[in-house]
Amino acid sequence: MKPSRLGIAVMIGCLIASAGVVRAGDTDFDLSGRLSPQIAVTTYADDSAFNDIFGSSSVDSSVDGRLVFDLRRGRWSLDIDYQLIGLYADRLEFTRGLPANLGALFPHLPDDRTRLFDLTHVFTDSGKTAVLHRLDRLSVGYTSDRVVVKFGRQAITWGNGLIFNVMDIFNPFDPAAVDKEYKTGDDLLYGQYLFSNGDDAQTVMVFRRDPFTGDVEADQSSLALKYHHMASSSEYDALITQHFGDALAGFGMNQSIGGAVWRGDVVLTFTDDDTVLSLVTSLSYSWVWGGRNFSGAAEYYANGFGRSDGCYSLMCLTENPDLIARISRGELFNLGRHYLGLSATVEVTPLFQVTPNAFVNLTDPSALIQVVFQNDLRENLLLWSAFNLPVGANGTEFGGGATEVPGVYLSSGPGISAQLVWYW
Repeated sequence: MKPSRLGIAVMIGCLIASAGVVRAGDTDFDLSGRLSPQIAVTTYADDSAFNDIFGSSSVDSSVDGRLVFDLRRGRWSLDIDYQLIGLYADRLEFTRGLPANLGALFPHLPDDRTRLFDLTHVFTDSGKTAVLHRLDRLSVGYTSDRVVVKFGRQAITWGNGLIFNVMDIFNPFDPAAVDKEYKTGDDLLYGQYLFSNGDDAQTVMVFRRDPFTGDVEADQSSLALKYHHMASSSEYDALITQHFGDALAGFGMNQSIGGAVWRGDVVLTFTDDDTVLSLVTSLSYSWVWGGRNFSGAAEYYANGFGRSDGCYSLMCLTENPDLIARISRGELFNLGRHYLGLSATVEVTPLFQVTPNAFVNLTDPSALIQVVFQNDLRENLLLWSAFNLPVGANGTEFGGGATEVPGVYLSSGPGISAQLVWYW
């Protein structure tokens, strides 16, 4: 049985709020945070299954407040991130009570059902409204000249993918996500050893519970070891993992080529039935043109668990349990096999950036075209806005998979979003 920890979250949040930034002897406290209201509007065509649910459009809004508390005393550290989240969203009514096969594709609210510690509490979840609070970081660490050890809720980022990622198996970002400042944390033991030549070895043990029994199980947990080697103009990673009962082996690298950087990762997953290869490789370059800074990247992604036949109906997807399992765990966000990601950023002014992105399914073909605007309104005030345009015929991934009703598809049309972030 999971120990209850929801009241503790409130108490810690209050303590953090009253602490401020102080220094006492060799102990440092630091308190910071951000407040982020956001809104997203998505449209639906007449032949979309969502048109019957939402009408011609849906509106999802939320406010996410995060308090970040860091304590340092000698070689020891304590990191706490407290979140208070309020939502008023059409999707809440839709996703509440969905059957398991649809719930994997359309998640409802964040929860700790499979995590070691239950650090999330939902105050209310009714109609279009939900309010919850959680601890997204809660870890104790020890750091010496060569060794780093941390235990508790924290986030790990591995891999060389710029848009897609095959080696970042612990809560990676959605490739189309606009806000990538904070990954969702997991409950884990992390260790790192730094070698004198600049190499390092990292190991991670993630503890998870069986979603049905609530018990911590080895086939729900992960154990990973990664070695990172530094060369003069390149870096290399080797990874071996036991992850949700499957063995993984991976290799990654990045290499300077002239003024560009070539990156890539290859991962083999040994499931009970098959050996699955996934890879990502990209070329990125930065330059100055017309007095403005530009950067761009082109990335190929092979999703070994994706469908190669272009069938994305619910019936076809349920025939691929390995894909559905990884989508429900937040490890994969794409249904197909081969993708091209394109991204470019132009610094229009030092305070205003425009980033057009394209996520292309090469098999359909279909695509999601996205334009992201980043506007630094003040030193501590940032505005993100984005326009999303799915492109593709009915039945394709971004055009919308078929349903059991002829002529009706799981499709969405153009959408816009805006997110204001105030840092303090």
